[in-house]
Amino acid sequence: MAASESRYRAFLDTRAREGLRRSLLTVAARDARIIGAEGRSYINFASNDYLGLRFNQALIARAVEWAETYGVGSGASRLVTGNLDLFAPIEAKIAALKGKPASLVMASGFQTNAAMLQALFDQTVLGAEPLVFADRLNHASMHFGCQAAGVRQLRYRHCDVAHLGDLLSQYQGDERPRFILTESVFSMEGDFAPLADIARLAREHEACLVVDDAHATGILGPAGCGLSGNADVVIGTFSKALGSFGGYVASTETMRDYLINRCGGIIYSTALPPPVLGAIDAALDLVPGMDEERAYVARLAGRFRAGASAIGLDTGASTTQIVPVILGSPESAIAMGGRLKRAGFWASAIRPPTVPVGTARLRVAFTAAHEESDIDRFLEVLTTEKARPQRHVM
Repeated sequence: MAASESRYRAFLDTRAREGLRRSLLTVAARDARIIGAEGRSYINFASNDYLGLRFNQALIARAVEWAETYGVGSGASRLVTGNLDLFAPIEAKIAALKGKPASLVMASGFQTNAAMLQALFDQTVLGAEPLVFADRLNHASMHFGCQAAGVRQLRYRHCDVAHLGDLLSQYQGDERPRFILTESVFSMEGDFAPLADIARLAREHEACLVVDDAHATGILGPAGCGLSGNADVVIGTFSKALGSFGGYVASTETMRDYLINRCGGIIYSTALPPPVLGAIDAALDLVPGMDEERAYVARLAGRFRAGASAIGLDTGASTTQIVPVILGSPESAIAMGGRLKRAGFWASAIRPPTVPVGTARLRVAFTAAHEESDIDRFLEVLTTEKARPQRHVM
């Protein structure tokens, strides 16, 4: 172990020199707006809890009720004794929200992408290595799933339909199965894919369209249904706007049955526990009726983008509740994040390899728990800090 440990240490030292080393910081949260760390409180602009549901009393009450009634654990994987009678009604609600015939609940969003894509691209089932066309900025879990399946991705430029079309045309005579992978809303960019155009290409080239709808479900689309209506397979999570935890796939009955028989994330993973299922169930009941909250969050994000643009900050192509403030170097992002914390705001610095080199940023996320005055104060601090000489903080 000693020889390998020295190599791990060298890796960490290199990361530190490059401004890319990560560490865990203990935080405390008692509501959806404020986060505490190291004895201080901050307005939280880093959370994915877009509708503020993780502290919603309906979710808490159903989680407690189901814990008292069904216990705090599922006891086994879903193929053993963990397929509790709580799952079927929840999966029916997900399928209805997504407009699909069936759905399947899994352990987490990352695990759903990683395990489901590995099963979807199984070459022993498909009879050949599939052609997988993927947006180059897809989430790491999608890249992981492709890697686990042993497939080579044909990556197209971010949201570039023309480039995707060119790649598909290059393989026009190839009879291998085709798949297109994209997110609906990109978690670090805050923009959304041109899904109608991508779906048109998928139909023209007989490709299966797989969409990760994690950051749109609950917060975008009619009744919070997300933006994935044109997809053949929809992947998502309950840990963002739905305020809880877990992942899901929504598609056909055949796809659901296939994953039950081939997906390691279902076969070998202990099922989600009843309290988590209770929170999911309550969120699915609430989300369709939260149009006012969705409009409020959109208004806050638009207000911030306008203010940031006015002081010369780069917010990329964001049009959603996620707004990057692109600063360039890891050091600049860390420094600005530190300055904001000193002013009482928590906005996470995002660095490579999570985002491309040269695009380190603050990832600012808006939620229904924020107040309009929070945005104005945040912009005031950004205006002041942008005008000051930068001191790089490691």
